[in-house]
Amino acid sequence: MLDRITSMQAFVRVAALGSFSAAGRALGLSQTMVTKHVVALEERLGVKLLHRSTRKLTLTEAGRTYLASCERILAEVEEAEASASLDRVEPRGTLRLNVPLTFGFRQIVPALAEFSRLHPKVDVDLGLADRVVDLIEEGWDLAIRIGRLKDSSLVARRLAPCRTMVCAAPAYLDAHGTPRTLDDLPGHNCLGYTLPSAASAGRWTFGRDGEIAVPVRGNLRANNGDALLAAALAGQGLIHQPTFLVGDALRDGRLVRVLPDQSTPEFGVHAVFPSGRQAPAKVRAFVEFFAAWLAPEPSWDRGL
Repeated sequence: MLDRITSMQAFVRVAALGSFSAAGRALGLSQTMVTKHVVALEERLGVKLLHRSTRKLTLTEAGRTYLASCERILAEVEEAEASASLDRVEPRGTLRLNVPLTFGFRQIVPALAEFSRLHPKVDVDLGLADRVVDLIEEGWDLAIRIGRLKDSSLVARRLAPCRTMVCAAPAYLDAHGTPRTLDDLPGHNCLGYTLPSAASAGRWTFGRDGEIAVPVRGNLRANNGDALLAAALAGQGLIHQPTFLVGDALRDGRLVRVLPDQSTPEFGVHAVFPSGRQAPAKVRAFVEFFAAWLAPEPSWDRGL
């Protein structure tokens, strides 16, 4: 079956130039192939589009009507292709960006005003969620993910490190003492984070690669880091959370780091997006912008 768009292009060129051979030269096709395209259109439509004689070609009434439709359709196709090509080189359109709730609110949202100033043709549709979304199925252009990434068909770029620390409010430590070793943790009220699974709340990991697992328990578990931070600030217990969440409270003394000599796993902050020949310019623009925003050292780690 011949390509319908090419058939339309052949018909439009024949009508404009009055010759199958001239249309073929213009399209880089043989005269025979141009003729096949026009005949295929006529057979599909069930009407004659051209009157053929030895001297000239003229449009039938159906041909004139169809020619106007073809010209409009081909113009729209060209406009669509030009628009898609422009999306590859100029940041524009709506960027659907999905980010973890706490990280997004604290680190992404404050950066968006500057991103919008630099890229005024890009609108951001921001989704805040701690679940791992399916970018392709749910139509997201880009996501920020924290942790060790599983192998997938997505393209990933590491933007910054992400450290975790164990900390508590001075009031809690005054009342219950300060843990000196990992063996002390089971005797403390350790507030648990239930993501990525409920089991995470009862097991804190240490060591460069998380090879040391310590069983812990506490009277509060939550699937949101800000909730745990608020509880820790109120003196309820210890938390083991990333520095982008607890950094400000550590710097101003509202929280105190415990077990400072104990190494903790370092995770990455990654930008992930669907693979393809080339990511849209709006995606590339945000990834480059946010990488520069975080460099050379993320603000949440300064002074720690």
